[in-house]
Amino acid sequence: MRYRSLGKSGLMVSVVGLGCNNFGRRLDVAQTSKVVDAAIDVGITLLDTAESYGGAGRSEEILGEVLAGRRDQVVLATKFGSHGSDLYGPAAGAKGGRSYIRRAVEHSLRRLRTDYIDLYQIHNPDPVTPIEETLAALSELVRAGLVRYIGHSNFSPVMMTEAAAVGRDLTAVPFISAQNHWSLLERHAELEIVPTAVKLGLGVLPYFPLANGLLTGKVRRGAPPAAGTRLAERSGYITEEKLDKVEALADWSQHHGRSMLEVAIGGLAALPGCSCVIAGATSAEQVRANAAAGAFVPTNDELAEIDKIMPVFG
Repeated sequence: MRYRSLGKSGLMVSVVGLGCNNFGRRLDVAQTSKVVDAAIDVGITLLDTAESYGGAGRSEEILGEVLAGRRDQVVLATKFGSHGSDLYGPAAGAKGGRSYIRRAVEHSLRRLRTDYIDLYQIHNPDPVTPIEETLAALSELVRAGLVRYIGHSNFSPVMMTEAAAVGRDLTAVPFISAQNHWSLLERHAELEIVPTAVKLGLGVLPYFPLANGLLTGKVRRGAPPAAGTRLAERSGYITEEKLDKVEALADWSQHHGRSMLEVAIGGLAALPGCSCVIAGATSAEQVRANAAAGAFVPTNDELAEIDKIMPVFG
């Protein structure tokens, strides 16, 4: 496994991370334990969860249970303030506000069975709360030792820039990471999001790096997605244009003696700004395959060929 700094922070993370959204949803405690065991065995350190994953904090609860006695072997990242969940009721206030953040971090620490969170991320921008209040509240957590670093998810370039400027004015603890939708199939983030993050010294953590499964090599034209998979639940996501690109990349991968998974993960990890490719898994075998794929480092010529198949503007 390779390791690199998350942006300019100095927080070292594995090039391949483990997304924990399946814990408590598709995987129980025993199944999760096998996945986490495999991740630690292959050198994955960044484990990314959220208070909303698994429903009502269940992913955090299970992760806290299976990490007992080995918390220090991982970089534990979680998120608060998802638009799609309401864990604490209206009394908690707006999800980027100080009241909500204080309540959320206390619950996450309890569920994760830890004294500190390595990377605490706001899951979605809060349209109500000024970023000044959010940054001030998060800075309090860092200075209290409850959180080591802070990050954001789903911020636009304008939001990233504003947060950085406000943070400097307030002498607040700065964000160090940006978690956004990014894969070789869907590269819109490379137009403005990634360049802005790089300029601000943020490390980018791509989510959905396998394009909901289209870049695993298991989905081809004429073969419907397997039942129970994310793609099976999002049939409208698959288009002829996407399949054309996927099949072209599959041909390229085969010609170069690589698997689609290696190209999808290793190719994305090789792009400027990408600190760690967060990939979910439902089995130990998937974890090991994802980790192995991260060892692929394409040459500049190979990246140029991939760009022609999966163009940033196309």
